[in-house]
Amino acid sequence: MIDDEGRADIPPRVTCRSTSVRFDRQLAVDGLDLDISPGRSTAIVGANGSGKTTVLRLLARLLRPTSGTVTIADGTEIAYVAQQTYERWLPITGHEVLKMGAYGRRRLLGRLSAADRALLSDAAERMEIEPFLNQQFGELSGGQRQRVRIAQALVQGPDLLLLDEPITGLDLTSQQRILELIEEETARHTSIVVTTHNLDEARHCDQVLLLANRPVAFGRPDDVLTVSNLRAAFGDRVLGDHRHHGHPTEPLVIDDHGHRHIH
Repeated sequence: MIDDEGRADIPPRVTCRSTSVRFDRQLAVDGLDLDISPGRSTAIVGANGSGKTTVLRLLARLLRPTSGTVTIADGTEIAYVAQQTYERWLPITGHEVLKMGAYGRRRLLGRLSAADRALLSDAAERMEIEPFLNQQFGELSGGQRQRVRIAQALVQGPDLLLLDEPITGLDLTSQQRILELIEEETARHTSIVVTTHNLDEARHCDQVLLLANRPVAFGRPDDVLTVSNLRAAFGDRVLGDHRHHGHPTEPLVIDDHGHRHIH
């Protein structure tokens, strides 16, 4: 494989070829071709129901393709942070949620080693969650809970980190910390895949897959997030393609929740 700067690169960590997923008569994803390399971040952009979460579940090995292939390099450790859901009655602290990240190595009742505790401490520091780890998880804000959940994923030491709409609806502090984390992890050669409606978030990534149940475009953000491509994916929810003081304006997407996202 050759990277964007023309240098010889290591093979992709994940390869999808002609991949499709069908649920009964509903075609969720069709004709997906995708390469995800170490140290690269990929944003999957599309409207609700466009197949974004289905692609993440394929990469997390939670779904099998109906046709085509998904090839993940041997030995790849995968962590998947799904969209937030939480039962507030569950009596558990933020620290207990964080410790769950180590259970894959120690099992539920296994004692944490010094190395495990060091991983927990490092993940907590990176996500800036130490001040509220002893609070009940259900009492934390949405942004605080999300940072705890991502820290839990970091404890697993993933090679491939999958984040389903990681900053949607969060406070600005949490959004910024998560976007910075994506850059930090790619510098550590982790492969990152995020789903989003937010074009600003997508522009933080190295490559973008624009999805409308089948690929609309795939490549660098500037090449993919054009007015014509966005209209193919989002239809009349895209505003743009006009000029202000003689200069073209950036397109806007009015997402499914009624928010305008600017790229």
